[in-house]
Amino acid sequence: MPRLTLSRKIFLALATLLLGVLLIFAGFSIFGLQRGLGPYVAEIEIRRMDWLVQLLQKHYAANGSWGKLRDDEDAWRRLQMGDFGLANTDARGNEDNRLPPWYQRPPSREQEGQRPDGPPPWPRIDAGASRYAPPPWLFFGGRPSGDSPFQRLSLVDATGATVVGLVADPHEAARLPIRQGKGIVGYLVLAPLEGLKSEADRAFVARQSGIVMLTGLAGLVLALALSWLLARRWFSPIDALTQAASDVASGRAVTRVPVHGTDELALLGRTFNDMAARLDTIEASRRAWLADVAHELRTPLAAMRAEIEALQDGVRSFDDRTALRLHRQVMRLGQLVDDLRSSMREPQDLAPPTRAAAYPLVLLMEAVGMTRERFAQCGIALDASGVQAVGARAQPLVDGDARRLHQVFMNLLENTLAYTESGGQLHLDARVDDTPDGPRLVLRFDDSAPGVAPDELPRLFERLFRGDTSRNRATGGSGLGLSICRATVEAHGGTIDAFASPLGGVRIVLALPLVAAGGSS
Repeated sequence: MPRLTLSRKIFLALATLLLGVLLIFAGFSIFGLQRGLGPYVAEIEIRRMDWLVQLLQKHYAANGSWGKLRDDEDAWRRLQMGDFGLANTDARGNEDNRLPPWYQRPPSREQEGQRPDGPPPWPRIDAGASRYAPPPWLFFGGRPSGDSPFQRLSLVDATGATVVGLVADPHEAARLPIRQGKGIVGYLVLAPLEGLKSEADRAFVARQSGIVMLTGLAGLVLALALSWLLARRWFSPIDALTQAASDVASGRAVTRVPVHGTDELALLGRTFNDMAARLDTIEASRRAWLADVAHELRTPLAAMRAEIEALQDGVRSFDDRTALRLHRQVMRLGQLVDDLRSSMREPQDLAPPTRAAAYPLVLLMEAVGMTRERFAQCGIALDASGVQAVGARAQPLVDGDARRLHQVFMNLLENTLAYTESGGQLHLDARVDDTPDGPRLVLRFDDSAPGVAPDELPRLFERLFRGDTSRNRATGGSGLGLSICRATVEAHGGTIDAFASPLGGVRIVLALPLVAAGGSS
């Protein structure tokens, strides 16, 4: 059994909907045709009876009312059968046997050139007097058929009350007004046929019903074809996304899907491409990171291997100096592993399990005190007067881990010691800013040359990244210090960024949210 895909489901749903609409349309159309055929035919039939309206107008003009015809079926029938004397009775009751103007007495058989015993001549009708004339059987004594309109005729007065004839539904029946002067004195009413009594009627309805069904079927076929084409076109991007997702899951992160238009599917395609691009970038970064880690680990391992092989070959003897060199490499290897573990932690993992009050300016000044002698040995001037001035007024308070904040300050100072040239300087400054999110302590570290290229500044906090390739591992450390700083600061709800320093080096700006601030700069 074929798999029922989403496009097939949509197509089947549309097909079911269209079929239901077709059946409803055809049913109502045929029902309306059957119900509307009778009134339509009645409207056509009554408009051919204006000759009878003229007779009724003359009768009303001669008698002044419908009293003579009221409930008199015989008089009503004689009037329909052409009793012109009844129609022309004057006000004194005298019959005027003059025929109506549209009727001319038929010529004799001799005048028509027929035999005396031949059929009667056809009555002549004056076409200028009336559009229609009474049927021939009115003049020759014929009788109407079973579905004759004369069996469904009635006369109603101006108020709508039936004078004579069949009582018809005023909403279904067709009618012609009978006028006297400018007013309406009555209506000639013709009731529609009830049902389809003749074969011609049924054949007409059947033909029209067939046309309706054929039209509906043609529309259904066209709609289904369009639905199938549109479903394939609409869902082809989903098929492409499915294949692309499978490719990405297989490790081919370079896969992209074509995007056309601005609808929701196009937005989904662009989102997928962005995700694939990120995965590709992350995968490339992961490969580069693993290569850098392997390179970093190789250095101390190679040094240890060289020392051990020298001892095995007897080139060197194991003494205190050899032990010190091996110990130094082991400690460096351990420090590198610790830095890697710290840099791999996410900010939420670095969040201290139990927070406590910490004074960041005190911690910074402790770190300055521990490294001041080394700054002096390297010939780098250290100016922390801005920090001391803020701390003298009040000590800002943060909620965090004092040990990790102290490590951040030590890493930033070690970074300056590792990369700033002799004869340079480091300037520390601090201030308290009021922000919509509350007070924040802003610390600024400005060192002198060498600097970092502008396009490399955002990458200083990436793992194992060095802005200057000339700085070797002996002087530059593992390349993980700033990455650890960023993870720790973000775990405390703060931010840390790198900019070009006006002193020629790098400016590090660190901001921490405060619990309370005792003063401002």
